[in-house]
Amino acid sequence: MRVRAALVRDADGDFAVEEVELRGPRAGEVLVKIVAAGVCHTDLAIKSSAGNSATPVVLGHEGAGVVEEIGAGVTGMSVGDHVVLTFASCGGCGFCVRGKPTYCVHFAALNSGGLTTTADTAHTQGGQPVRGAFFGQSSFATHAIATPANAILVPHDLDLTTIAPLGCAIQTGAGSMLNILRPPAGSSVMIMGLGGVGMAGLMAAVALGAKHVVAVDPVASRREVAQALGATCALAPSDDLVAEVLDHTGGGATHALDTTGRGDAVGQAFGSLSRTGHLVLVGLGMPDLTLSGAALMSGGRSITGSIEGDAVPHEFIPLLAEMYRDGTLPLDRIVTNYAFDDINQAIADMRTGDVIKPVLVFD
Repeated sequence: MRVRAALVRDADGDFAVEEVELRGPRAGEVLVKIVAAGVCHTDLAIKSSAGNSATPVVLGHEGAGVVEEIGAGVTGMSVGDHVVLTFASCGGCGFCVRGKPTYCVHFAALNSGGLTTTADTAHTQGGQPVRGAFFGQSSFATHAIATPANAILVPHDLDLTTIAPLGCAIQTGAGSMLNILRPPAGSSVMIMGLGGVGMAGLMAAVALGAKHVVAVDPVASRREVAQALGATCALAPSDDLVAEVLDHTGGGATHALDTTGRGDAVGQAFGSLSRTGHLVLVGLGMPDLTLSGAALMSGGRSITGSIEGDAVPHEFIPLLAEMYRDGTLPLDRIVTNYAFDDINQAIADMRTGDVIKPVLVFD
């Protein structure tokens, strides 16, 4: 079938919305008509790092839509089902079996392997292969091929143009808080970076009843949104940040989340921890970070790296959908919709900080 997709042709250039051919679903696959797709910094990082030898390619990994066709052997799904697409996992390795699909042995091959080969692409253009299968979906297109492993059923009454980011950014931020940090009521929480991931972590911390929620971001408008969502203190990055956090929390953050991937930010987040404080890192592209053994040993502080908030999507995304429904995860406060053809404007607005979470909407 012919579909419209946002192609990366130049690692340094704009996305180009063009027609391509997409094969039908094979055994074990489903065809999803994309209604909306979130734009994530991961898409931009992959775009800029792929190099022109890996183009053309279709990215996008926060798709949401309607199941349009089902391949042989697929059970538990029907045509017309509403789904949120997320990362792919094999379901059979030791990590998947133990409920740790984000650490699937085949994670790299299933989620980015399609960027490195043209041996078996789902997309073509003029008979030439187009790379894709990004996060098992490549949802910057009007249709995407996925599997039951990464197509998560959601209720029909929820707005797909708002909940599309549940598949990555929201899952990562909220999952880091709900699945890993788990701050008890009365805790002091620090969030570094207030994009979609950081805001999701903030919402989850507020829902858990944190006493202090310190939100840090250089963009004033984002700090204002953070305070409207329940942050008790919103700070711009500065040389005095650690002292400000220690003062506001009365001794440091018991739990912290860094979404920036910046070494300086991570250092300040770690320095802002109280004794036995716990820091989770989810930011991409972090340079080497040096922390002395004495700093780690002193006070029992700990650091954990996480992928996708250690979530089990088939359990966690429906939970997040219900949190959105009951108002404890007010995604409408951070999502801004753009027409699919305006993808480059959405990216420009996200980069300036004018928009927190852009979501592309398809006809």
